[in-house]
Amino acid sequence: MTSATKTMRELAPHWAVMFLVMMLGLGAVDRYLGDAGLLPALALATVVAFGYPALLRRFGLAPPAWQR
Repeated sequence: MTSATKTMRELAPHWAVMFLVMMLGLGAVDRYLGDAGLLPALALATVVAFGYPALLRRFGLAPPAWQR
């Protein structure tokens, strides 16, 4: 198995969790606040995209690819 394949398999579950968190967050915003628009959606996606890996690193749960 190549290094890229190994890295993708290692990160795939985390990408799935990040996707689910973003979708649930956007659904909650839409349900409780109505259509918030593009900028809040981008803000939420950015927070999840940078916050999730940082949170995992902080608690020592990050995969090796994110610890570099």
